[in-house]
Amino acid sequence: MADNKKDIVKQSISSAKVKFEVYGEEMIEKEVKSSGNSGRIYLPPNWVGHTVKIIKVE
Repeated sequence: MADNKKDIVKQSISSAKVKFEVYGEEMIEKEVKSSGNSGRIYLPPNWVGHTVKIIKVE
C-alpha cells in the first residue's frame, strides 16, 4: 500500500502546473516532432551557440 501512495503522489506532483518567469530576447512556439526514440525541435540557425530553455506547456 505504501508504494501505491508514493506512486499517486509522484503522479500528482509531475502533472501539477507551475509558473516560470524567464527573461530572454526571443521566443518561438513549436511542436516537438518524433525522431527515433526521442523528440526534435528545429530552431533558427542564428540561435546556434546560444543558450535556450525548453518548457513543456501542455
